[in-house]
Amino acid sequence: MRPLSVQWYDGKAYPIDEVRDVRRASSRKVGGDGICYTVRIGNNVTYLFYENPRWFVEEAVKDGMSA
Repeated sequence: MRPLSVQWYDGKAYPIDEVRDVRRASSRKVGGDGICYTVRIGNNVTYLFYENPRWFVEEAVKDGMSA
């Protein structure tokens, strides 16, 4: 199983240009445990998690703002 794109809250889809790594891991920012994909979208590298049956991305939150 390989992710092809990430669809954001606003419905916009971002194609995944490269999958750099796949391993079992926990998200340090939002919790959860599953398969972690290190992916490149454009010039940005981020972590995409698959925790059956859902996918999630660690979202960057600006200082002083809560999720």
